[in-house]
Amino acid sequence: MKDLTLLYIGEDTEIINTFDASDLFKLVHFPNGLQALNWLTSFGFNAFNQTQKIEIIHVDLIVSETNLAGVDGFGLFQLFKKRCVDFSTPFILITSNYRDALNTEAFKIGVDGYLPKPIDCQNIFNKLQYLINEKQKLKLVLQEKSSEIESVKFYKTKLIKRIFDISVALVALIITFPIFLFTAIALKLESKGPIFYASKRVGSNSRIFDFYKFRSMYPDADKRLKEVEHLNQYKEAEVELFCSECAKLPEGKYCSTIVYADNERMCERMHLKRKNAKKAFLKIPNDPRITKVGNFIRNTSIDELPQLVNVLKGDMSIVGNRPLPVGEANAITKSKWAERFNAAAGITGLWQVELRGQGGVMSEEERFRLDNKYAETNTFLGDIKLIFRTFPALFQSEKV
Repeated sequence: MKDLTLLYIGEDTEIINTFDASDLFKLVHFPNGLQALNWLTSFGFNAFNQTQKIEIIHVDLIVSETNLAGVDGFGLFQLFKKRCVDFSTPFILITSNYRDALNTEAFKIGVDGYLPKPIDCQNIFNKLQYLINEKQKLKLVLQEKSSEIESVKFYKTKLIKRIFDISVALVALIITFPIFLFTAIALKLESKGPIFYASKRVGSNSRIFDFYKFRSMYPDADKRLKEVEHLNQYKEAEVELFCSECAKLPEGKYCSTIVYADNERMCERMHLKRKNAKKAFLKIPNDPRITKVGNFIRNTSIDELPQLVNVLKGDMSIVGNRPLPVGEANAITKSKWAERFNAAAGITGLWQVELRGQGGVMSEEERFRLDNKYAETNTFLGDIKLIFRTFPALFQSEKV
């Protein structure tokens, strides 16, 4: 029963007769590519229109001779791909002069088969069944990826928020110019090094940018990080002592591969959980790397003033989630907390307002929860309210 339609392009009588006599295919035949395209598009094809995409009627397989009058089989295939909408019909080239180099070239441009004469209908039928199956799988994968892309939220700053950010940043820079000047002089008098510090941070839509602050640490602070890691108040704060997934399994069974780390035998899930928790936040009370001037400008938030330049550049907004260092952002990219990146990066935000200056230690989960909450519920009016709530906490000592 001839259920599969095969379009053959060429003038080889022997091949035409072979396909026509086969019970596997219903044959449609044209001697050259332009005639085939005219038929496929119901005479809607215009060889001189190089921009308009065209719809084609359905065929299950196209088999073309390599040597054709006018455009050859390779050129015809590329013309089909260029001019036909969503062209995915299996396409096979037939040649009387098979060469490995041309087979490689056919594979590179996407031809589904490059076969020598004489043909074997059963072989082509089997290949077609395989191609139909594989192309269907590919179509489903592409649809799934397309669906995933469509479901991804991309944050875009609203015009009213952007106008507000620029206006506030310009006014604030003018008003705080004397503070900028005195801070710069004090930093230079206390220690050598640059006045400003720029670090790579991750903001909205996981975009990396240069984040500006007044330098509050000694110039060699980054090199001394290992000396103070043990003081990190978030160290292993949220890590299980034993893997909760392994606990659900029979004795001797583990939820993932066994690894040896920190002189301890554990599952890979537990190892990664501890590793990510250690780098997710670095918050060190009474950090010895901070200068005296640096301690003052941190407690009064003066060190944050250069971020007004980030606001003017569009890297940040006045209100939003704090941009994270690249290492910290990478640690949560695939977790439920990544929702925080679907909002503006800001100088002040929800978690700073709620917990800054209250004397309590903020856990990693509390901070992420508030960041996600802001990403889900922020509005321009809500931002204005957060700004008014910021002022009482702005000049309080930061004890966390």
